[in-house]
Amino acid sequence: MENTTEVTWFVLLGLTNDPQLQLPLFITFLLIYIITLVGNLGIILLILLDSRLHTPMYIFLSNLSLVDFCYSSTITPKVMAGFLTGDRIISYNACASQMFFFAHFADVESYLLVSMAYDHYVAVCKPLHYATTMTTHLCVFLVIGCYICGFLNASIYTVDVFSLSFCESNVIHHFFCDVLAVMIISRSDKYINELVLISVASFNIIFSLILILISYMFIFTNILKINSSEGYRKALSTCTSHFTAVFIYYGTVIFMYLQPTSSHSMDTDKIVSVFYSIVIPMLNPLVYSMRNKEVKNAFTKVVLRSR
Repeated sequence: MENTTEVTWFVLLGLTNDPQLQLPLFITFLLIYIITLVGNLGIILLILLDSRLHTPMYIFLSNLSLVDFCYSSTITPKVMAGFLTGDRIISYNACASQMFFFAHFADVESYLLVSMAYDHYVAVCKPLHYATTMTTHLCVFLVIGCYICGFLNASIYTVDVFSLSFCESNVIHHFFCDVLAVMIISRSDKYINELVLISVASFNIIFSLILILISYMFIFTNILKINSSEGYRKALSTCTSHFTAVFIYYGTVIFMYLQPTSSHSMDTDKIVSVFYSIVIPMLNPLVYSMRNKEVKNAFTKVVLRSR
């Protein structure tokens, strides 16, 4: 990494400087984080304990919960500490690490959603071949591929941003070291770096979204051909939770990253980032558990066993 920066630490401005809002925001974020931890780690535990959930669909879901837990944990504790103590200083290396891990887990989530879309496609469109197609080896291969691709993309983003010079300003108008927020404060010529960022992000987001949409095009076409009302409801319920998660995730990601840095409003970005980085990891377990009978049954079984 080529870097001529003289900055050794950054100041995160956070969401607000109003002292009256610090405690209410701390309590709000604490509750969200607790729900995120309990929801995601609870789903992972249920899947591990119930052998009926040791299927491809739940292998992907457990990894999705793990990723949600991890990328929420890279952001939320630091934000809460800022509300409580007022300390918003972050070192240069810690900022780079936070950016890398957040980008890594966010990209892994994107690829896991693609893998889950393929799993739903096989389950709905080729049910007779599901067992021979979605083998354990294929699932493991897809999951490992998600983590490798996330690592490579996060490396590109982090090197792209921290190859810039930060000689004049170290104040980040955000509550964490987001790629765009850090890039904006550099006084270097950012044309090439911005082009790399938008190109890589656009390819990953658009390519992933196209694969998901193609899968759902076949899924919905197949659902419309189902004559049985029970089969229709079962096929639809299989996809509803995943489609909801895809809509929420990609809607915020496209808004955040597929536009030039010059057109960004940092205040708007901070609001969207709260939803994207903190609220979505809390929502995913709720979306998947509330509409999933197998998860509900596994939870009931664990509760009854503990009595």
